[in-house]
Amino acid sequence: MAETSDDTGPKGERIAKRIARAGLCSRREAERWIIAGRVAVDGRVLDSPAFAVLPHHRVVVDGNPLPEREPAALWRYHKPAGLMTTNRDPQGRETIFDRLPPGLPRVMTVGRLDLTTEGLLLLTNDGDLARYLELPSTGWTRRYRVRVNGRPDEAALARLAGGVTVDGVRYGPVQARLDRQQGANAWLTMSIREGRNREIRKLCEHLGLTANRLIRTAYGPFQLGKLEAGAVEKVPPRVLRAQLAHWPDLADIGNAAGPARKPRPNSPKASRGKTDKPARPAAKSHPRHDDRGRKREDGASAEATAEATATVPAKKRSRSASVLRLKPGGKPRTPSRSGGGKDGRPAKNAHRRRKP
Repeated sequence: MAETSDDTGPKGERIAKRIARAGLCSRREAERWIIAGRVAVDGRVLDSPAFAVLPHHRVVVDGNPLPEREPAALWRYHKPAGLMTTNRDPQGRETIFDRLPPGLPRVMTVGRLDLTTEGLLLLTNDGDLARYLELPSTGWTRRYRVRVNGRPDEAALARLAGGVTVDGVRYGPVQARLDRQQGANAWLTMSIREGRNREIRKLCEHLGLTANRLIRTAYGPFQLGKLEAGAVEKVPPRVLRAQLAHWPDLADIGNAAGPARKPRPNSPKASRGKTDKPARPAAKSHPRHDDRGRKREDGASAEATAEATATVPAKKRSRSASVLRLKPGGKPRTPSRSGGGKDGRPAKNAHRRRKP
């Protein structure tokens, strides 16, 4: 089969990448499947991974249609010490994929952590996203808590901010500070941007210290927080989109935030920018809210209002219907409903009639 789909048409997507994004396997494994003749496009079996597919192409793997591509997602994983960060270990040691909880799709790691290193490890179902987050050009800081054996020199730690060369390898700026000294051990906080192999441990050895515990607490804006060892938590798509605003494939992230809520009619957002909104009509005055003799908008007089108020049970009358009586120099007081009590309450034994 031809190695390209159509030279005159729009540029497509590499077939191995399409298969990997569907979550079936990695790109390298997809290339092996193609060479083995397990992949067909529009009924024709491929013999080379150098093929670009377009959205209208029908891809079949082992006779089954390729599933729809899942939106790019990211998970926070608290890696325990003693697990390998690899799919398969030649020595048969346990890997993180042997411990991941069930129900996760096929995921890959963003970078690696050593066998004895613990802490935050990011997982994703998108290879392009993993590579983007691993690049030093992304500018994300990896922060670690480091327990070392020895007594760190704070001046030597400060000099790491200008970069250092160790065994012919040039390391970029490192932010390091001493948190506390506990006997023969000390706790440091170190932040790096490159994330080279065993970088933290080599820098500690350069300072005459031995790192005996290493915990990654942050990767860029994502924090380990209180995530328990071995636990996995998905990053909400809304948060992921906000943190990856410059990622070229931002549209590949699913939007699970749902539609935006409509503002309420009387909220400031609803009336923002509307200068031609008509003024509200004046509210009609309620018959019971006017105790003066002036005419109402509906033509009712104060006398008619008094009769209407008298027919309403006492419990349903509005407090505003009561007339406040003010003595000279005194405070307004609501007249008693039973004649004699304070604050409008019935006087004690008011129900008993006095003898003539």
